[in-house]
Amino acid sequence: MPNSIGCVPNLSLFVKISLEDKDGILNLFQTKKFDVVVNLAAQAGVRYSLVNPYAYIDSNITGFLNILESCRHRGVKHLVYASSSSVYGANNRMPFSVHHNVDHPVSLYAATKKANELMAHTYASLYKIPCTGLKFFTVYGPWGRPDMALFLFTKAILEGKPIDVFNYGKMQRDFTYIDDIIEGVVRVMDKTPEPNPKWSGDNPDSATSYAPYKLFNIGNNNPVELMQFIEVLECYLGKKAVKNLLPIQQGDVPATYADIDDLVEAVDFKPSTPIETGVKHFVEWYKCYNNI
Repeated sequence: MPNSIGCVPNLSLFVKISLEDKDGILNLFQTKKFDVVVNLAAQAGVRYSLVNPYAYIDSNITGFLNILESCRHRGVKHLVYASSSSVYGANNRMPFSVHHNVDHPVSLYAATKKANELMAHTYASLYKIPCTGLKFFTVYGPWGRPDMALFLFTKAILEGKPIDVFNYGKMQRDFTYIDDIIEGVVRVMDKTPEPNPKWSGDNPDSATSYAPYKLFNIGNNNPVELMQFIEVLECYLGKKAVKNLLPIQQGDVPATYADIDDLVEAVDFKPSTPIETGVKHFVEWYKCYNNI
C-alpha cells in the first residue's frame, strides 16, 4: 500500500450523500453497479455519543439500514463494514477475540456498532448477502478525525497548552496505523465469507454463522501504554507535553488488545507498524498539512 503521506488519488466517481438519505443511497445503487460495498461511514467516537446520541441512531442505525437494503435489492456480492473494538465494552478477558460474547457495551456508540453486526447477520441469514464486519482498534494516522487524541495532543503540545490525559495515563491501547487498516480492508474485500458448516446453535460462535457472515479484528496485536505513546509523540515534535491528569471518562475502557488469529489465517495479514513509525509519519504529515 502507498504511504498515507501524499496526494489523494484521482477518483473516477465521488458522490457526496448522507447515509440517512434513503432515496439518495437507493438511487446511487440503482444507477451504479457495485459487486463489493465497503461501508466505513458512521458517526464515530465514544465521547460525542454522550452529548448527541441521536446522531448515532441516525447515522449508524438508520444509515446502515439504508446500505443493507440497497445491497439487498441490487444483488451486491459482498458487504464489508466497519465495526469497532468498542463493542467489547465491559469485557476484561484479553486479548479480545471475535469469538467472545460482546453483550455489555459501555457507550451508545459501541451499542450501535454491535447493532450493525446483528443487522448484518440478519441480512446474511434472510437474503444470503455475504457480510464481513471489521472491528478496528484505535486507528491513527494522517487524514484522521481532528477530535481524536493524537490530533488534540499534537495541536496542544505545539501551542504549549496542556493535554487531557484520562485515567491518569493508566490506559493501554492497541494503536493501529491507518495503512495497516487499509491493507486489512483491501484483503478482506476479496475474501467473501461462506457459511460455517461446523456452526451450532447449541454453542453459537459469534464470529461465524450458518449464514455467509464473518467478523475480524484489525488491530496491532500489541497494546501500548498511553504515556509511552505520548513520549513518542513528544520525541518527534521535539517538545514536552504539559499533562492534565484526569479520571477515566464515562463510556471509556482502560485497555484494548486485539486477537488477530482469524485475520492472519483468513487473509495472511498481520498489522505490524510500530508506533514509532506511525507517529513519525503522522507528525510529518501534520506539519506539512498545517504549514508548520
